[in-house]
Amino acid sequence: MMVPEVLLWLSFGCAGALRPTCLSAQFRKPGDYILGGLFPFGKDTVNLTARSEPTLVLCESLFTDGLIWALGMRFTIDQINNSSSLLPGITLGYDMYDTCFEPLVALQPSLLFLTRNGSTGIGVLCNYTEYQPRVVAVIGPHKSGLCLVTAKIFSSFLIPQVSYGASSETLSNTELYPSFYRTVPSDKKLVEAVVLLLNRFGWNWIATIGSDDEYGRGAQALFLSMAGSDNICIAFEGLIPTDLAEPNAREQLEDTVRLINKTKVNIIVLFAFSLPAQALLEHSIRMGLGKKVWIGTEAWMLSDITASIPNLQSIGTVLGFVMNTATVPGFQEYVTDLFASVEQDEFCQESREFSRLGNAEVQDTRCPQCDRVTLGDLWPMLGVSVVQPVHVAVYSVAHALHRALGCTPKACPKAPVRSWQLLHFMNTLPFEVNGQSFRFDHSHGTNTGYKLIFWSWRNSTLTYLPVGDYEQSLYINKSQIQFHTADQKEPRSECFRHCQPGQFRRIKGFHLCCYDCTDCPENTFWSSKDSSSCSPCPQHQWAPARSTRCHDRSQRFLFWDEPLAVALVALMALTTALTCVTALLFLRHLETPLVQLSGGARSLFALLALALLSLSCCLYVGRPSDGLCAVQEVTFALCLNGCFSTFFTKALEITLVTELPRCAPRLLRWVTQSRAWLLVALCLLTQALLCFCHLHLGPDYLVADYQALPSEVLLVCDTKSWLAFALLHGYNSCLALACFLCTFMVQTPGRRYNVARGITFATLIYFVIWIFFIAVFTTLRTVLRAVTQIGAILATTLGILGTYYLPKCYIIVFRPDLNTVDYFQNPIEEEPEEDSV
Repeated sequence: MMVPEVLLWLSFGCAGALRPTCLSAQFRKPGDYILGGLFPFGKDTVNLTARSEPTLVLCESLFTDGLIWALGMRFTIDQINNSSSLLPGITLGYDMYDTCFEPLVALQPSLLFLTRNGSTGIGVLCNYTEYQPRVVAVIGPHKSGLCLVTAKIFSSFLIPQVSYGASSETLSNTELYPSFYRTVPSDKKLVEAVVLLLNRFGWNWIATIGSDDEYGRGAQALFLSMAGSDNICIAFEGLIPTDLAEPNAREQLEDTVRLINKTKVNIIVLFAFSLPAQALLEHSIRMGLGKKVWIGTEAWMLSDITASIPNLQSIGTVLGFVMNTATVPGFQEYVTDLFASVEQDEFCQESREFSRLGNAEVQDTRCPQCDRVTLGDLWPMLGVSVVQPVHVAVYSVAHALHRALGCTPKACPKAPVRSWQLLHFMNTLPFEVNGQSFRFDHSHGTNTGYKLIFWSWRNSTLTYLPVGDYEQSLYINKSQIQFHTADQKEPRSECFRHCQPGQFRRIKGFHLCCYDCTDCPENTFWSSKDSSSCSPCPQHQWAPARSTRCHDRSQRFLFWDEPLAVALVALMALTTALTCVTALLFLRHLETPLVQLSGGARSLFALLALALLSLSCCLYVGRPSDGLCAVQEVTFALCLNGCFSTFFTKALEITLVTELPRCAPRLLRWVTQSRAWLLVALCLLTQALLCFCHLHLGPDYLVADYQALPSEVLLVCDTKSWLAFALLHGYNSCLALACFLCTFMVQTPGRRYNVARGITFATLIYFVIWIFFIAVFTTLRTVLRAVTQIGAILATTLGILGTYYLPKCYIIVFRPDLNTVDYFQNPIEEEPEEDSV
């Protein structure tokens, strides 16, 4: 009878029929305590590379690696069962399933492990303390992506799960995954080693690529964070597809190669498993990327898949880190004897019987593609120490079980042990395997260190040459590394970009050599080649954007020749002329009833004050100085007070006649005729004293503002003391308010001219103008501040002229018939209204 070249104690099938070509290998053996095993035996992966035809990868490295790991678990359990010191009198069994590298496929056996011992159901309980699942612990799976799915399930039941290959840093979170352990270092340790290697050779301009899975994305993210703090610049970062059967997988790989070539980097860090790495390397060779230094990891550096790429030597130099593991004594002999036993009819009969009575919960569809696995297929991998992590994982559970049972060197009590009781011993106590001590650290991992491997080519034969190691520090034997360069020295890797004049290097992520060329902003200049910043200009100078030098600032104020100033001066001249014409008209008709009623000579004085007020606008045009700034507000206040003091005397006169008729004959002489000038002089004297206080407390002063304008220095008068400003102008406001209150309710009897109405409107328009003026003046710091002051002065002057004087001028010029004693009778000459009734 012809013996099939396959381990007949395996029955192959598709777990749950999720993927027709997946392999679902079942290993089963009874025992006092059962260990669950999750191993990758197959995956329908189409190789879309430079080969002429797509190849279905089933029974190559993926299958042989999974088979070796499964054999390593079986070997370790047999070794423990035959031990007289570890778990004496206790036998361990196993129940292993294929993960097919698929999370959904791995979930089915994981749920099966959680079923209550002796049944196929999972109890929904409030307290799982006494719950006894089907297995006491789980070994595997290999990939981080699968462990992130299964670890949450097993952690919910506090079932120890020990992975022999998952290295994702996410799994180090013991709060999320309290029962997850691993016998390999985390990606954080690997990334630390890679960063030290780059720094040792001075490589700081690199590309990094990761496979689009949990391992590639997680490792690359860690690398990017650590590289930034070590001044390593990332010229390109990208992800390559893991499912090469995707329609756009080939396009993504080609785009990645083109972008790497565009960056002109000499160093490429690759975090990927063997199949994505094989696809990228084949595309790099086919597209002529050129020789680079490839820094890899164990996930692809020791794989037969990548080593079998045609013309692989043309990619350049390959360096990488692999776990510092040792061979397992006796494993090669164990596998050799196992393969020899398949030739015995008794073994074949048992295998067929097991296949017929296999686990009914998982479908058992035979996979003929994997029926020709020989010892020769496995032999090259037996010499590589890939089985030690599985070996240590099984021993960690066995030692924890030994301590939880309270075993002695001679016997173990037959007491029930729950899965969660193993966690305490796995967390705290070390264990020994083949004379080497191991211990899970605070993140439930074992830090065995790494070896630095160099791909050495001799006569087209690839040899994995150890050239260094890393545990707490990195050691490199540089003399054994022969780079692809002409002198076999390490290549340089730096950024070749240079910024243009007027640009500086804006550092990205605190990297010294990873930057964008950015234009120097305004008021800064480019000081030196490849500068990382722009130098600020001195205060008296400025510079436009992207400038290489600074320019002297010009002074900015309201120039006499600029259009706005010309327009304001013309308006000032017009206002002054109008005031003078009004004064001449009043002077010519000084003895007429209208002018006498308006104040007579005092009206001429008020018009003179308004003319001077209008002319004071010249103080705000031209280059300011401290003296001019101090005089501006004083002149404005005195001139305005000269006008309002005459209004005040007239308002008092009207109030006495209309509101206090009985007291009027006795008091009117103090606000009329020549004595009214004393009141005007008193008002002016009071304003002069307030002007003195203003000058003493803090007059306006000249300020050179370098911030308001980009290329000019603004010369502007600034207010030193707002209290002094309020005192100066508050007095005039009080006079205006008194005039308004004295006149706004006055009614003229009969058909007489209402002289009070002009004063009311004049003071009212003054208040409106000043409300707007103060609101604008306090917020402006440009030449418009002087424009606002001129506008307020002219508006006030024109407002008073328009409301008080121009109506009278209209009567004098166009209605002389109204300028009579009857129409403009002075209230003094009238009898009080109530007395005439």
